[in-house]
Amino acid sequence: MSRQETKAIARELTLQITILGGFIALMWILELADILVLGQRLNFFGIHPREEIGLRGILFAPFLHGNLPHLIANTIPFLTLGWFVMLQETSDFFIVTAITMLVGGLGVWLFGATGSVHIGASMLIFGYLGFLLLRGYFERNLPSIMLSLIVGVLYGSAIWGVLPTRAGVSWEGHLFGFIGGIVAARLLAGRK
Repeated sequence: MSRQETKAIARELTLQITILGGFIALMWILELADILVLGQRLNFFGIHPREEIGLRGILFAPFLHGNLPHLIANTIPFLTLGWFVMLQETSDFFIVTAITMLVGGLGVWLFGATGSVHIGASMLIFGYLGFLLLRGYFERNLPSIMLSLIVGVLYGSAIWGVLPTRAGVSWEGHLFGFIGGIVAARLLAGRK
């Protein structure tokens, strides 16, 4: 590998770390401010199903969390799956994130339980999972298929999170985030 190629890889890795670090830093800063200063009032900016004001949650909900354990539980899968999304092209991360937020957020807004508020990065995590699992199927190239298999082995059991198995967990966010990831996989495969 030439010095030029090594520098390009280092620049790309630095960019990926900066992007993922920025997203995680934003989530942690918001949660700490919410706990220490705002008394959990930021959570009101989540998705409120079928309420007009709840539409703003499509943009804000993935960055808000109910408490520190909720945020801690989302941090590692967000970093891992987010980086896997970036492996072939860093720009895929932004496209998958946007599509997942839109499809997942609208799905939760339309079909979520009345009177509930949905927050958390797990919608994005499940979007990344859906994207990565189906990317190999849609793109039909060896790197994508191998990555789909690796993600399936590492995170395949998380798929059960799309079912209503635990009270207080937004399975709707998981389900529609996953669907958003599949939509992103299909759209990106068509583009390539």
